[in-house]
Amino acid sequence: MFLLNTHPDHNTALAPVDAELMGTAGAREVERFLKFREDAVATPLVALPALAGVLGVGTIHVKDEGQRLDLGSFKALGGAYAVIRLVLEEAARHFERDVGFADLDRPSVRAVAANMTFACATDGNHGRSVAQGSQRVGARSVIFVHGGVSDERVAAIARFGAEIVRVDGTYDETVAEAAHVAEQNGWSIVSDTSWLGYERIPGLVMQGYTAIAHEALDQLDRPPTHVFVQAGVGGIAAALAGHFAETLGGDRPTFVVVEPARAACILATARIGRVTKVDHGEPTVMAMLECYEPSLVAWRVLSRVADAFMTVEEEDAVAAMNRLARPAGGDPAIVSGESGCVGLAGLARALAEPDLRAALRLDPSSRILLVNTEGATDLGRYEQLVGASPAVVAGRNREVTPA
Repeated sequence: MFLLNTHPDHNTALAPVDAELMGTAGAREVERFLKFREDAVATPLVALPALAGVLGVGTIHVKDEGQRLDLGSFKALGGAYAVIRLVLEEAARHFERDVGFADLDRPSVRAVAANMTFACATDGNHGRSVAQGSQRVGARSVIFVHGGVSDERVAAIARFGAEIVRVDGTYDETVAEAAHVAEQNGWSIVSDTSWLGYERIPGLVMQGYTAIAHEALDQLDRPPTHVFVQAGVGGIAAALAGHFAETLGGDRPTFVVVEPARAACILATARIGRVTKVDHGEPTVMAMLECYEPSLVAWRVLSRVADAFMTVEEEDAVAAMNRLARPAGGDPAIVSGESGCVGLAGLARALAEPDLRAALRLDPSSRILLVNTEGATDLGRYEQLVGASPAVVAGRNREVTPA
């Protein structure tokens, strides 16, 4: 399915609060956060010239978030950033003075954090980020997971000291349960989705993701003409689209949001023109994108600065995983999980359909930016779908590197 953005707000300015979070000033605040992190380096921007030739576009670059902050996912930027910002704000209120990232290891600030509990619902990656951020500052974390989250992903969260709560329901039902329990206990809910009356903290999570776009613009010789980014509730898509719009203005790239056909809540929202929940159906292999209701804040941004919405099928995602694992020509291999490669799946589908290619003005001069939003965060699933381990895939780059 494919839909151009016809919302009345399309191509209008972001709301001031969103412009502040997603623009240059917001991204610089995230840069300060990353300088505080000892494991922080810009993730690679990988050029795939052979694939660009095969698909018939000028260039393809992939921002590889599978190497972000030792968590294997872009989510490392959002939840941890929000947790740490909330600790700093609570400490500033407590001491009645400014408290910055450099103060986080002070015993007095850690004592404040020790009295805070952060909770969230997760498909896996966001929960790891919230748990890691909480552990880093000495706070407690309680992470709610639904039945579709694999034991491997749960173990990856628990290793950061998080308490795990299993919920018998969908992701969206787990979000509601986490919010309810957090309110009862006086915990801080750090959700990557938002709803009426709960917008600021998800906005901070999205602000963390602006680092991806900010770094990519520094790494590219020229800005992209097209960006294809996958979406669950829409947080990363909105953060990137908002940052490009704020920093590039009228020269911003054509921005395409890509979703699983089995969980296309943003496309449904775009069709109706307001936030819409879709029915839960058969699970999708793109597990990190299996969301049935968009984030209110994300849609507020996407309605203005996304240009098109499209879906891909299960086989499209698996084919994209394998395409990155076994690249054309001399392109480097990229380890991409079943949700990480969905932007590429959308690009390939758009280029294969003449009507979509024309609608998006894709041609041999197009400069494409994609984001590999996660690596192999579930090793068993990755090996099942690719037929090789991540280590073997990564090793292919060493095999073709000249001596």
